[in-house]
Amino acid sequence: MTAVLAAVLGVTLAGCSSTGGKRAEERAAEAAEGRAAVNTPRWTFAMVTHSGDGDTFWDIVKKGAEQAAVKDNIKFLYAHHEEGQQQAQLVKTYIDQDVDGLIVTLAKPDAMKDVLAKARKAGIPVITVNSGSEESKEFGALSHIGQDETIAGEAVGEELNKRGRKKALCVLHEQGNVGHEQRCAGTADTFDGELEKLYVEGTNMPDVQSSIEAKLQADKDIDAVVTLGAPFADTAAKAADQAGSDAEIDTFDLNEKVVTALKNDTLGFAVDQQPYLQGYEAVDLLWLYRYNADVLGGGRPVLTGPQIITKDEADELAEYTKRTTR
Repeated sequence: MTAVLAAVLGVTLAGCSSTGGKRAEERAAEAAEGRAAVNTPRWTFAMVTHSGDGDTFWDIVKKGAEQAAVKDNIKFLYAHHEEGQQQAQLVKTYIDQDVDGLIVTLAKPDAMKDVLAKARKAGIPVITVNSGSEESKEFGALSHIGQDETIAGEAVGEELNKRGRKKALCVLHEQGNVGHEQRCAGTADTFDGELEKLYVEGTNMPDVQSSIEAKLQADKDIDAVVTLGAPFADTAAKAADQAGSDAEIDTFDLNEKVVTALKNDTLGFAVDQQPYLQGYEAVDLLWLYRYNADVLGGGRPVLTGPQIITKDEADELAEYTKRTTR
């Protein structure tokens, strides 16, 4: 942590004076205690995501952003809505408040294009995270932080091949989310078997379970179910059990339940895109831009994933998922 802070603040630990090194350590300690590690102005940054209520993935993103905000002396605001038009309205509200920086997701980019043009006109720097890597630069964002969803899907298809799977079900829990479509499409591109898509209403878990259960009962050839979010993995496992199916359950994203399920073989593998890092780096990059006009990525996304997590890696990550940072 000290090294990270030193790099951000321009303090080189190797070969520095004892005073400089001591000050870097003091700043790291201040951040750890919930105090700012910098003396820059108290800028206000706002994050607006496409999260629904109660989504643990976005809790992790938010936690990363909040902890970076403490370190960088930032007032951090957060809002979310799963519908694109409402998300855009929340962004407009923050533009009207004249915030110093915006962090947004582009799960439904068409709904966000005009409001991000307003942010650009108002001179408010924007970082996009998680979804919308292809639209980020076009919409005027400084950088995009997240995983390439097509590449992540391709990694899933390759892992399914390694496991000898022949027919997979890709469960999409949010219709209109371009990132979800890209995940399934990427999986289909590299998977040697057959891939089917199943659309479910992600805000209604009983409906999700019954839909997956019905599909598994109707098609006994399905030997893998891929969910696109950690909260849906456990539901898919219950559906497979009720359907009497031996299909392996695999999932995008990570949380404490997923790690436990990997350890006890309820799940086959998970795809981690490090949501904590997405939130933390988004705030940090906005701070760097305001402080030093720094931009990362060179016009390309700053990738935080994918990483395939299996039972072998689950123990190593357990302590981090327990504290809700992975």
